[in-house]
This record gives sequence, structure tokens and C-alpha cells, in this order.
Amino acid sequence: MVSAGDFRNGITIEMDGQVVQIIEFQHVKPGKGAAFVRTKLRNVINGGVTDKTFRPTEKFPAARIDRVDMQYLYDDGEMYNFMNNETFEQIALSHDQIADSMKFVKENETVKVVSYQGNVFSVEPPLKVTLEVVHTEPGIKGNTSTGATKPATVETGVEVQVPLFVNIGDKIIISTQTGEYESRA
Repeated sequence: MVSAGDFRNGITIEMDGQVVQIIEFQHVKPGKGAAFVRTKLRNVINGGVTDKTFRPTEKFPAARIDRVDMQYLYDDGEMYNFMNNETFEQIALSHDQIADSMKFVKENETVKVVSYQGNVFSVEPPLKVTLEVVHTEPGIKGNTSTGATKPATVETGVEVQVPLFVNIGDKIIISTQTGEYESRA
């Protein structure tokens, strides 16, 4: 059991039959009246975000979230296929479930498959990935101030903004959290 006074960012609890993760929390002690905890909660199954206020003495059961390292094998058009690195068991997840998190993942990369009570609800790609630029316009020198960028398509088919000096065939490092160019590889 986790009391509202012990809330921290990232803690996952069961509340009203749903599994929620605490994104933000703030202990508020008004000059008059009892203290309370103001939180921003994300439903881990459907991704919805809500604001809720608790008394510090309220208790909730901690939700057990399993994160398993799995290798991304291939996309068969309808499903993404993964293999557990330890048991070699294979699972398939639909595009609807996890399409957003697979934008920067190449075949044979290791990802974390996140589940609650055996139901997979998310895939966590590595924080940074190295991908090759397959298409971009040549950068034109001149008439730019600092920080000029151009669109570039990487090998997974995603378009990212890159500096003018990046060319076709260059390997670049991309942050999977922001989807932005970090540096050359």
C-alpha cells in the first residue's frame, strides 16, 4: 500500500479499478485547513491524463508493472513481432497498441515491453537510437543565421529536422523521447 503522502513521480498505483502512474505531485499545506496532495495522473492502459487531489492519509495498492527486455524481430504488416531474450518466447503486438513507440526502432533492436497482469500496454524504445539518413535535400550555404535545419528521412521512414551539414548516408543519433536530432554518430 502507498499512502498519498509518499507519492513520488513514476510510482504506479491502482485506483478506482484503473492503473495510473503519477506524473507530477505537489504537497500543499495551506495556512488554514488540512494539508493535501495535488497530483497529475496518467492512465497507463489508455494514456489519459487527469488531475486529482488526495488527503495525505489516503492509501492505494501499488500496481506491479512488468518490464521485460525483448528483441524487435519484424513487422508483418499488421503486427510487430518480439522475442524474449531469455526464454526465446515470441509475442505479436498490433500496430494500434504501440505504433507511436516504434517510430525509431529498427529490426533486431532491444526494447522494453511493459505489461500489467500479463496485458502489454506499452513498448519503451532505447532513450537514444542511431539511424541512417536515407533522404534529405542538400544544405545550401549562405542566407542563414544560426541553427538552420532541414527535413531528413531516416531508415525507419520517420522525418526529423537536422542541421544543414547532414547528408544522405550519415548516421545520426535521435532522442526517442523528443524525436529530435541529437548529434552525428
